[in-house]
Amino acid sequence: MSSEVLSRQALNRALLDRQMLLRTSPGKPGARPAERVIEMVEHLAGLQAQAPFPPYYGLWSRLEDFRPDDLAALILSRNIVRIALMRGTIHLVSARDCLTFRPLIQPVLDRALGTVFGKQLTGIDTRVLAAAGRALVEEQPRTFSELGALLSQRWPDHPPAALAQGVRALVPLVQVPPRAIWGAAGQARHTSAEAWLGSPVNPDASLESLVTRYLGAFGPASVRDVQAWSGLTRLQEIADRLRPRLRTFRDEHGTELLDLPDAPRPDPATPAPVRLVAEFDNLVHSHADRTRIISELNRKRLFTRNGIFPGTVLVDGFAAGIWRITRSRGAAALTVEPFEPIRKRDRDAITAMALRLLEFAAPDTPAHDIRFGPIT
Repeated sequence: MSSEVLSRQALNRALLDRQMLLRTSPGKPGARPAERVIEMVEHLAGLQAQAPFPPYYGLWSRLEDFRPDDLAALILSRNIVRIALMRGTIHLVSARDCLTFRPLIQPVLDRALGTVFGKQLTGIDTRVLAAAGRALVEEQPRTFSELGALLSQRWPDHPPAALAQGVRALVPLVQVPPRAIWGAAGQARHTSAEAWLGSPVNPDASLESLVTRYLGAFGPASVRDVQAWSGLTRLQEIADRLRPRLRTFRDEHGTELLDLPDAPRPDPATPAPVRLVAEFDNLVHSHADRTRIISELNRKRLFTRNGIFPGTVLVDGFAAGIWRITRSRGAAALTVEPFEPIRKRDRDAITAMALRLLEFAAPDTPAHDIRFGPIT
């Protein structure tokens, strides 16, 4: 057991290292592109995917020579799926993690269903609703609008949207292609994870394994941090059971932090390169105390944009602004909106990284433009 105090800088460098943002990963020697992508997605315990394409940028920022087809092929082959998981939000995960994580996150979805749609589903046996919804989506993948309309024929006194969301919470639903296929467009259509993957969810999944997976990707962290990432509550008992297998630290405020014994904790002075982090990236969503990556003032700037979480610019390891890509005929522009004045050398590094990102995002667009907006 350790009472060592970890500074904010030390926590920042540990997080960046585990998120593969101190350096990009070449993957295991000899690994094929598909293996590298699955390995990274599983290492990160999934990527948040509220929008279809941010995970492509998230992988680009972490994997050397990543190409969009590397991920798109895995979605098409059903090795990677999109499903509601942590915090009730859509995540991109491997097939293995889908079947393991989904039953563990069920309480989060149950709580959200009761809070938002509970009254609108009064009088419905949820087991019957789940069975009816499962039959419809396994007959053929359906949008929530289509699913709600069909269910309302059986329950005409209940809002179709509430019926569809009830099925979303009660049945593991994956979004099927062409949704989230790079270069393609498609509505979000759903079928059950079991039908899509040809396997049942894992009945032996354990919360202990979920917590250790989190620590491997986001630690050192407090119990409150794990709960913020997962949406689950009352994890202190799980942490206490794991304690003999973990190391303990304190942050500068005295909060207990848990970690895997052999997990990397780099020297706080380790240089951190400029990074452009994807929209919705779990890097900035997965701690109760996010000051290890973004100041409280800048967090408020970032989290007040109508529920849209833009891409984040990291300078010396911390969020220093946001970025966005806009396209017009024959041109693509990446605009950076800094939170504070940026030194010339960092501005030059951002420009170089932004040009690389535009080459990835818009390779067939002849004109690429980097712009710096006013301080937000």
